Amino acid sequence: MSHNIFFLNGPNSNLYGLDKSGTYGKESFISIGDRCKRHAASLGMTLEFRQSNHEGVLVDWIQEARQSASALIINAAGLSYSSVPILDALLAFDGPIIEAHMSNIWQREPFRHSSLVSKAATGVIAGLGALGYELALNAVARLLDAEAE
Repeated sequence: MSHNIFFLNGPNSNLYGLDKSGTYGKESFISIGDRCKRHAASLGMTLEFRQSNHEGVLVDWIQEARQSASALIINAAGLSYSSVPILDALLAFDGPIIEAHMSNIWQREPFRHSSLVSKAATGVIAGLGALGYELALNAVARLLDAEAE
C-alpha cells in the first residue's frame, strides 16, 4: 500500500540556502524538496512538499491531510512556538506526526525551546539540517509499517 505523506513547511523556510549566517545550510528549499520527494519514492511513498508563510494556509493543509495523507511531517518554523490553531489542527489528525527543524532549536534563543507543535507530535527531529528531513521520512515509513502489522 502506497502512503501519501504531507510535509508542511512554515514561514521563511522558502529562504533556505539564502541565509548569509548559514543557520539553515546552503541547500535551497527547492533542492531539499526534490531530494525529499526522491527519498519518499524510494520508501514507496508519495510526498506533498509544501510551504506557506501564512498560518491559515498551514491549518487548511493539515485539515486536508485528514482525508489525503497517512502521516504528516511539519516544520512550522516560527509558528511552532506560538500557533494554537496549528496545534489544534494537528491534534485532530489521526496519523503519525513528525516535527522537524533544520536547526537545533534547543541551542538557539530561549523562546524556541518550547514548541506547541511538539504537544501533538509523535516525535521530533532537530538540528540535522536537510538530513533531518530525510530521517523524518524514514521515521514515518517505519511508524506506518508498524501500524500495518
